[in-house]
Amino acid sequence: MKAGRFWIEIVGLGTAIACALALVIATLGAAAVAVGEHPKSEQAEAAPAAESPSAASLPLSLALQQTHEGMVTCSRCGAKHSAVLGKTAVDCSLTCVRGGATFALVDGDKTYLLDGASDRLKKVVGQRARIMGSVQGNRIKVSSVAASS
Repeated sequence: MKAGRFWIEIVGLGTAIACALALVIATLGAAAVAVGEHPKSEQAEAAPAAESPSAASLPLSLALQQTHEGMVTCSRCGAKHSAVLGKTAVDCSLTCVRGGATFALVDGDKTYLLDGASDRLKKVVGQRARIMGSVQGNRIKVSSVAASS
Protein backbone atom coordinates (compact mmCIF):
# COMPACT_ATOMS: atom_id res chain seq x y z
CA MET A 1 0.00 0.00 0.00
CA LYS A 2 2.90 2.35 0.71
CA ALA A 3 4.39 1.59 -2.72
CA GLY A 4 1.22 2.89 -4.45
CA ARG A 5 1.28 6.05 -2.39
CA PHE A 6 4.95 6.59 -3.27
CA TRP A 7 4.15 6.75 -7.00
CA ILE A 8 1.29 9.21 -6.41
CA GLU A 9 3.66 11.47 -4.47
CA ILE A 10 6.25 11.27 -7.28
CA VAL A 11 3.62 12.20 -9.91
CA GLY A 12 2.30 15.05 -7.72
CA LEU A 13 5.79 16.40 -7.11
CA GLY A 14 6.61 16.22 -10.82
CA THR A 15 3.40 18.06 -11.68
CA ALA A 16 4.12 20.78 -9.12
CA ILE A 17 7.66 21.25 -10.48
CA ALA A 18 6.37 21.40 -14.06
CA CYS A 19 3.78 24.05 -13.12
CA ALA A 20 6.37 26.14 -11.27
CA LEU A 21 8.78 25.91 -14.21
CA ALA A 22 6.01 26.91 -16.65
CA LEU A 23 5.20 29.94 -14.48
CA VAL A 24 8.86 31.02 -14.40
CA ILE A 25 9.19 30.65 -18.18
CA ALA A 26 5.97 32.59 -18.79
CA THR A 27 7.12 35.39 -16.47
CA LEU A 28 10.51 35.63 -18.18
CA GLY A 29 8.86 35.60 -21.59
CA ALA A 30 6.46 38.40 -20.64
CA ALA A 31 9.34 40.45 -19.25
CA ALA A 32 11.38 39.92 -22.42
CA VAL A 33 8.46 41.02 -24.59
CA ALA A 34 7.89 44.11 -22.44
CA VAL A 35 11.55 45.10 -22.60
CA GLY A 36 11.72 44.36 -26.32
CA GLU A 37 8.71 46.55 -27.16
CA HIS A 38 9.75 49.57 -25.11
CA PRO A 39 12.38 50.96 -27.52
CA LYS A 40 10.05 50.39 -30.46
CA SER A 41 7.32 52.50 -28.85
CA GLU A 42 9.79 55.34 -28.25
CA GLN A 43 10.89 55.14 -31.87
CA ALA A 44 7.27 55.19 -33.01
CA GLU A 45 6.61 58.33 -30.95
CA ALA A 46 9.75 60.06 -32.17
CA ALA A 47 9.13 59.27 -35.86
CA PRO A 48 5.97 61.38 -36.36
CA ALA A 49 7.58 64.35 -34.60
CA ALA A 50 10.60 64.14 -36.87
CA GLU A 51 8.45 63.85 -40.03
CA SER A 52 6.29 66.93 -39.42
CA PRO A 53 7.57 70.03 -41.19
CA SER A 54 7.40 72.28 -38.12
CA ALA A 55 9.30 69.79 -35.97
CA ALA A 56 12.05 69.45 -38.59
CA SER A 57 13.13 73.04 -37.99
CA LEU A 58 13.19 72.60 -34.17
CA PRO A 59 16.07 71.11 -32.22
CA LEU A 60 15.52 67.47 -31.25
CA SER A 61 15.15 68.34 -27.55
CA LEU A 62 12.23 70.68 -28.27
CA ALA A 63 10.56 68.30 -30.74
CA LEU A 64 10.21 65.57 -28.08
CA GLN A 65 8.75 67.81 -25.37
CA GLN A 66 5.21 67.32 -24.16
CA THR A 67 2.77 69.48 -22.23
CA HIS A 68 0.98 68.15 -19.15
CA GLU A 69 -1.57 69.95 -17.03
CA GLY A 70 -2.35 69.10 -13.44
CA MET A 71 -1.86 69.95 -9.78
CA VAL A 72 1.67 70.79 -8.63
CA THR A 73 2.38 69.14 -5.28
CA CYS A 74 5.13 67.12 -3.59
CA SER A 75 6.20 63.54 -4.24
CA ARG A 76 5.61 62.54 -0.63
CA CYS A 77 1.93 63.54 -0.29
CA GLY A 78 0.75 63.50 -3.90
CA ALA A 79 -2.86 64.62 -4.22
CA LYS A 80 -3.71 63.89 -0.57
CA HIS A 81 -2.19 66.11 2.07
CA SER A 82 -2.75 65.20 5.70
CA ALA A 83 -5.44 67.33 7.36
CA VAL A 84 -4.04 66.33 10.76
CA LEU A 85 -1.05 68.66 10.30
CA GLY A 86 -3.34 71.67 9.91
CA LYS A 87 -1.38 73.04 6.95
CA THR A 88 -2.62 74.11 3.54
CA ALA A 89 -1.58 72.12 0.48
CA VAL A 90 0.92 74.84 -0.39
CA ASP A 91 2.56 74.84 3.05
CA CYS A 92 2.58 71.04 3.24
CA SER A 93 4.17 70.70 -0.21
CA LEU A 94 6.85 73.30 0.48
CA THR A 95 7.65 71.68 3.84
CA CYS A 96 7.97 68.26 2.21
CA VAL A 97 10.22 69.65 -0.57
CA ARG A 98 12.46 71.30 2.01
CA GLY A 99 12.59 67.92 3.77
CA GLY A 100 13.89 66.09 0.71
CA ALA A 101 10.81 65.33 -1.42
CA THR A 102 10.62 66.52 -5.01
CA PHE A 103 7.94 68.50 -6.77
CA ALA A 104 5.33 66.35 -8.51
CA LEU A 105 2.53 66.88 -11.01
CA VAL A 106 -0.72 64.99 -10.43
CA ASP A 107 -2.43 64.62 -13.80
CA GLY A 108 -5.56 62.50 -13.33
CA ASP A 109 -4.45 59.03 -12.20
CA LYS A 110 -0.79 59.65 -13.08
CA THR A 111 1.83 61.32 -10.92
CA TYR A 112 4.99 62.67 -12.55
CA LEU A 113 8.13 63.68 -10.63
CA LEU A 114 9.38 67.08 -11.78
CA ASP A 115 13.09 67.76 -12.33
CA GLY A 116 14.40 71.32 -12.56
CA ALA A 117 12.81 74.81 -12.45
CA SER A 118 12.37 74.70 -8.65
CA ASP A 119 11.98 78.48 -8.35
CA ARG A 120 9.17 78.55 -10.93
CA LEU A 121 7.51 75.47 -9.39
CA LYS A 122 7.47 77.11 -5.93
CA LYS A 123 5.30 79.88 -7.38
CA VAL A 124 2.61 77.46 -8.63
CA VAL A 125 2.71 74.77 -5.92
CA GLY A 126 -0.81 73.88 -4.76
CA GLN A 127 -2.29 75.18 -8.03
CA ARG A 128 -3.16 73.74 -11.42
CA ALA A 129 -0.31 74.38 -13.81
CA ARG A 130 0.77 73.62 -17.36
CA ILE A 131 4.19 71.95 -17.38
CA MET A 132 6.18 71.53 -20.58
CA GLY A 133 9.18 69.23 -20.72
CA SER A 134 10.64 65.96 -21.87
CA VAL A 135 9.09 62.86 -20.33
CA GLN A 136 11.11 59.80 -19.34
CA GLY A 137 9.00 57.20 -17.55
CA ASN A 138 7.32 58.96 -14.64
CA ARG A 139 9.71 61.95 -14.66
CA ILE A 140 9.38 65.24 -16.50
CA LYS A 141 12.50 67.35 -17.16
CA VAL A 142 10.80 70.74 -16.82
CA SER A 143 11.50 73.43 -19.41
CA SER A 144 8.43 75.64 -18.92
CA VAL A 145 5.95 76.30 -16.09
CA ALA A 146 2.74 78.32 -16.40
CA ALA A 147 -0.23 78.61 -14.08
CA SER A 148 -3.44 77.29 -15.63
CA SER A 149 -6.29 79.69 -16.05
